[in-house]
Amino acid sequence: MRKYIVLYKPFLLFLGKFFVTYIVLAFLYQMFLNSFEDKQMDSITKLVSQNTEWLLHLFKADVVLEENNTDGYIKLIYDQKYVARLVEGCNAISVIVLFISFIVSFSGKLKPTVLYVLGGSILIYFLNVIRIALLGALLYFFPTRESLWHEIFFPLFIYGVVFVLWVIWVYKFSIYAKNSAKT
Repeated sequence: MRKYIVLYKPFLLFLGKFFVTYIVLAFLYQMFLNSFEDKQMDSITKLVSQNTEWLLHLFKADVVLEENNTDGYIKLIYDQKYVARLVEGCNAISVIVLFISFIVSFSGKLKPTVLYVLGGSILIYFLNVIRIALLGALLYFFPTRESLWHEIFFPLFIYGVVFVLWVIWVYKFSIYAKNSAKT
């Protein structure tokens, strides 16, 4: 039995670090969400919405945000047409929690890990704002393709970026990168 534990120790450590990190971060995020009244929009989603509006205004788009306090979402109105609603799940925090959990599970030295987590989280945040802005414009110009944009293309984009960040981390910065470089 001990032989198997030694054999699978790296895998078990990976799983343990991943799940502990994921559970702790998800718990903290849920506590943050619980600090808002029912149907009240959380501050992170509001910030993402405001950044999306700013980005679209940068490209001279006629965009207005309307917060719906009775149902807990923000309407994205593009050129006087309601094209999308932003809810808590649109803020990419769940994607960032998943990203951080993976990085921590393959963590190496503290400083590179913290810097990569911060840099990757900021990158994911800004790419998510770009994703929402593009989605709003595409839904305005091509409303019949909503499921293609929202359910296929943009999840593929955001999770594809996260996957690339993970691969870079594992091969360039993690403790396994250093071990594989020595062999």
